[in-house]
Amino acid sequence: MSTSARCKPAPPGPGPAPGAQGIGICEYCDTVYRQREPRLNQVIRCPCCDAVQARHHAVDIDGMLALAVAALILFLIANVWPIVTLGLGAEQNSATLWGMIIAMWQHGAQLVAMVVAATLFFFPLNKMLMLGWLLAFARRGRRAPGFGRMMVALHYLQPWTMSEVFVLGALVAIVKARTYFDVMPEPGIYAYGALTLLITAFSGIDLRRLWDDTAEGSAQ
Repeated sequence: MSTSARCKPAPPGPGPAPGAQGIGICEYCDTVYRQREPRLNQVIRCPCCDAVQARHHAVDIDGMLALAVAALILFLIANVWPIVTLGLGAEQNSATLWGMIIAMWQHGAQLVAMVVAATLFFFPLNKMLMLGWLLAFARRGRRAPGFGRMMVALHYLQPWTMSEVFVLGALVAIVKARTYFDVMPEPGIYAYGALTLLITAFSGIDLRRLWDDTAEGSAQ
């Protein structure tokens, strides 16, 4: 039996209250509920399946845009500067992300190279560019051209940005490589570490609020 079949309808409320925003539908059990703007530290849950529907966010549109711009700057630094330098005697070799991707491609690991390029470069870059585009219009209360398609794309891109996994793997590799080489972390790995913190901050922000914070007329 589905969740929606087990749930009893919530009793009707006393009428519109301050902060009410209309009708919402739970994405997990399809229950229709009265949508409200969450107050400070408040989490709004589905009255049927108890899934989180909305939570209060202290970061406004301008703050989100600042985070997106900072993430893009860190992303560029992480991809331009070397990630690590390995030394053996007098010989030293620095590696960038794209240097590692090209090396994997040349050594027969084309599939791995494509996955790494997609999850560590193309997906995060497209996500940050789309976020910046949407938020630049949203801070003026408007929906950017392509708003609907980009919101859907951001939803599906979310699980495929693997920067935090890469940072963890790189740190493990650096610790193990110290047994055989002189290992010097470079600015690229620090930039990726800071980028991971920003991605973590963004993961707690519900981007669906942009549907309510922008005018509907220019949505595409």
